[in-house]
Amino acid sequence: MRKSVIAAAVAAVLFLAGCAKTELVDLPQAQVAAQASTQSQERQVNVLLSKSPLQDQAPQFNLIRADDFATGFTEGIKNQRAEIAGIINNPQPASFDNTILALETSGALLTRVSRTFFNLAGLISDETFLTIEADIAPKLADHKDNIYLDPQLFRRVAAVYQHKSRLDPQEQRLVEYYYEQFVRAGATLSAADKAKMREFNAQLASLATAFSQNSLKSFKEDVILVTDSAQLAGLSDSDIATLAAAAQAAGKEGYLITLANTTRQAVLSSLSHRELRQRIWETSAHRSIATNGPIIVKMAQIRAQKAALLGFETWAAYTLADQMAKTPAAVYGVLDDLAPKALARAKIEAAEIQGAIKQSGEHFTLQPWDWAYYANQVRKQKYDLDENSIKPYFEFKTVLQDGLFYAMEQLYGLRFRARTDLPLWHKDVLAFEVFDQDNSSIGLFYLDPYAREGKAGGAWMDEFVTQSTLQGTKPVVYNALNIPKPAEGPTLMTFDEVTTLFHEMGHALHGLFSKVKYPSLAGTATARDFVEFPSQVNEDWNIDPNVIAHYAKHYQTGEPIPKALLERILASNKFGQGFDTVEYLSAALLDMEWHSITQDTQINNIEAFEQQALAKHGLNFAPIPPRYKSSYFSHAFAGGYAAGYYAYLWTEVFAADAFAYMAKQGGLTLDNGAKFREQVLSKGNTEDLMQNYLDFTNKKPTIDALLKRRGLVE
Repeated sequence: MRKSVIAAAVAAVLFLAGCAKTELVDLPQAQVAAQASTQSQERQVNVLLSKSPLQDQAPQFNLIRADDFATGFTEGIKNQRAEIAGIINNPQPASFDNTILALETSGALLTRVSRTFFNLAGLISDETFLTIEADIAPKLADHKDNIYLDPQLFRRVAAVYQHKSRLDPQEQRLVEYYYEQFVRAGATLSAADKAKMREFNAQLASLATAFSQNSLKSFKEDVILVTDSAQLAGLSDSDIATLAAAAQAAGKEGYLITLANTTRQAVLSSLSHRELRQRIWETSAHRSIATNGPIIVKMAQIRAQKAALLGFETWAAYTLADQMAKTPAAVYGVLDDLAPKALARAKIEAAEIQGAIKQSGEHFTLQPWDWAYYANQVRKQKYDLDENSIKPYFEFKTVLQDGLFYAMEQLYGLRFRARTDLPLWHKDVLAFEVFDQDNSSIGLFYLDPYAREGKAGGAWMDEFVTQSTLQGTKPVVYNALNIPKPAEGPTLMTFDEVTTLFHEMGHALHGLFSKVKYPSLAGTATARDFVEFPSQVNEDWNIDPNVIAHYAKHYQTGEPIPKALLERILASNKFGQGFDTVEYLSAALLDMEWHSITQDTQINNIEAFEQQALAKHGLNFAPIPPRYKSSYFSHAFAGGYAAGYYAYLWTEVFAADAFAYMAKQGGLTLDNGAKFREQVLSKGNTEDLMQNYLDFTNKKPTIDALLKRRGLVE
């Protein structure tokens, strides 16, 4: 039983994306020509039903049809049912091999289909995908329940668990993993309570699917069409051309502004037209509330009821029991400790911004839609920076090759070789084979950089194939970003986009460097409040002096970024951290409060609940709303991060501390890379995660480095 079947497949119903062609692939013309002679026959076969013959079992994107998935899911569930029945009916006493290992290796077909479907559903999607998802989500939930609530199967797992001391450490870890999964799923409940659990799980699966699909529809429907170009004052000619191209592609006249998945919208930092700024912000902040509002309340209540059934007071208590934090009190302790420090910094920033508003001759009080624009004015005054003067030094291809890949070579000895022969799911995707220091191939890496219709917002990493020495598989991973694609010419990135590129590579390395026997323990299959640690460590390499000097060059002249400009960029990098931290903390605490209700709690007004939750923690500061409001908080209601969004800050404590440790040990060196790879990135979930950290740094992390990283202390 693979992690993608039992955990990821049901949770992955989050990031389904809007409307695109039913055919999944938009291949480069050379590949289309090379394959044209064979595809007509091959497409008669559902390639999902067998292992891919491509290197490292990379999916055959050029041969997959959307309607192949329905058959694939049906056959995958059927096959795993038979495999589970074989385990249950085995006349031999339960052992590691005939029970735990048999579970671990079951469901290979369902894993392959699930991974391919849910990954592509977030990358390129259409109505066929949405229909399949709505149909399969409750079926997968039911399939999971049939496994984890089976009393005979649990008895066999429990029997092995009782004698786990006889096994080697990694076998013990796998036994513990399965035993805990069964118990947390409700294996010890009475028959009547198991029936209730099945009902809860089916309802939650359907509700999460509805939330996800409503959110995706919002990306398409909640757009801002501008017909008067004068309202776009402040944007560059390139940005305006991009908005015009977006409108034309949508069959509209004018300029089309689409929303990012957060409350904050990047375009607000440049637009001088206040009424348009307000229109954009309000569209962002109030989206999906009519469709997702009732879903949120229902999900929170069902989760509370499910937690109570399992013996926990709240869903947060249930969720955190198997995480590093362990208890809601521990999470609230960290968040509430940081909140007043962040708010104090944010109020200083707000005063500076209010001063800039007054200096401009205006007399209004700072509102959320004003913050980014006037913060940008303050940034310009303090650091003499203009985003449009910075972006020419961050051209995408140069940042990728001479920045990210260069840093990975310096730190780990890696080489990335372009693979133009592999089929892709979209023409903009880049494929690479990754080679180790000894020239051995360690896996495949795909990068999908651009935003487009039919693709989920944000940035993320996932796997098509998980590393496993048991199965002899190498990792096939991808990073997805949402950089706006220019209408023409080179892609010039913001510094935030550069940071995101480095961040997501940290996740990719976690998958690529895995050296684990069992796939359920491999790669990024760690506690949620650990998995962001490697990515947050990696993002800081983008400002290493050696790295940034190697890639920050003007895309036209090749001249390196002027030293004075670079120093101003780095100095300004901490500007606005009060806003960023309050914005994040508000969302993290909102997530915790939704999942700290008891089963008897009644919620009648979502917006009132949000305000009360923020006031409780002293963060009801009007100019800074939460990064995500409830109605589009996919992390919490469709993305497996319910009572888990705190993890980004929790792991940032580890990341800042670890990066400071590496800086003291010489910074960007192969020795540092080798140690981090060996002690952290290669381990997956095979050992105690805190012990992995202690093995690397030889001490527990403190919040000191985080406060400096965020500029909250000098």
